[in-house]
Amino acid sequence: MSLQVLAAGHLTTVQDRGRPGWASLGVPRAGALDAPAADLANRLVGNPADAAVLEVSLGGLAVRTDRDCWVAVTGAEGPVTVDDLPRGHARPERLRAGALLEVGTPWRGVRSYVAVAGGIAVEPVLGSRSTDTLAWVGPPRVQAGAVLPVGEPAGPPAPLDTPRPGRPRTLRLHPGPRADWFAGDPIAAMCHAAYTVEEASNRVGLRLAGPPLERVRTGELASEGMVLGAVQVPPSGQPVVFLADHPVTGGYPVVAVVDPADLWICAQLRPGDEVRFSPARPAAGAAPTR
Repeated sequence: MSLQVLAAGHLTTVQDRGRPGWASLGVPRAGALDAPAADLANRLVGNPADAAVLEVSLGGLAVRTDRDCWVAVTGAEGPVTVDDLPRGHARPERLRAGALLEVGTPWRGVRSYVAVAGGIAVEPVLGSRSTDTLAWVGPPRVQAGAVLPVGEPAGPPAPLDTPRPGRPRTLRLHPGPRADWFAGDPIAAMCHAAYTVEEASNRVGLRLAGPPLERVRTGELASEGMVLGAVQVPPSGQPVVFLADHPVTGGYPVVAVVDPADLWICAQLRPGDEVRFSPARPAAGAAPTR
C-alpha cells in the first residue's frame, strides 16, 4: 500500500518519536514537535506509538491512497476533507482507494499530524524514520509527486480517545546552568515579561522577541552539549527555545530549560503569538536544590 502526494504545502516531513541517543555523534534527535498530537493520531488508527506519521506545517497537504485505509488528522485544527467533503478532526476516518485527502490551512496552531493505519514505512535511518531539518538526516522532506510506502495495519481504529488538555497559559522553566552570566534573577525576569514568537522560528528553535536579558559576563563560552528545551541566549539577549532539530552543542549560555511536558505548545505557536513563562515547581518529594 502507498500514499501518492499531490501537494505538500509549506513543509511536510515524516516523523516518529525521533532518534535520541546519537548526540555524541553529532546527530539531532528530530521527531514530532507536538508529540502528544502524533501519539493521538497513531492511537486513533490502531498504530503502535512509534509508527511514523506526516507532520504538516500550515496545511496544504493533498494525498491519495491506492487501497482502503483508516486515517486520522490531529494537532493544529483546520479543514480536513475527503473528495471535497468535510471530515472530522482528531477522529478516525475511512479513506477509500483513490479518494483525495486534503489538510487545509489551520484556523489555529501550526502543525497537523496525519496517521495512516500501518504507518509511513519509509526506510529508517539510525533507527528512526524522522526527518531532521538541521542536518537532513533521515528521509527527505515530502514533496509533490512522492509515493510513500505504508505498512500493514497493526490493530483496529479507536473511535474514541481521551481529549487532550487545553494549552497552558505559560511555559514552565527549570533553572539552567548559566544563570550567573546574567544580571539579577534571569528566570524571574523572564517570568515577568511577555515575549513574541518571531518569523525565523522553525523545528530547530522557537525564537522570541521581548525584554532582553542583560549579560554581566564577557567573553565566549566554550561549546557544550545542549538538551531538548534548552533556552539559549545569544548576545542580543533574546531567548531561543531549542526544539527537536536543535544542534547537539552550542556556545551561548543556557539560562533555563522548558519543562518537557510543555514543549508541544511550542510546536503550535505562530509568529506574533505571545509567550509567557512561569517557574516550574519541584516534583513532590524532590530534594531541595542546593
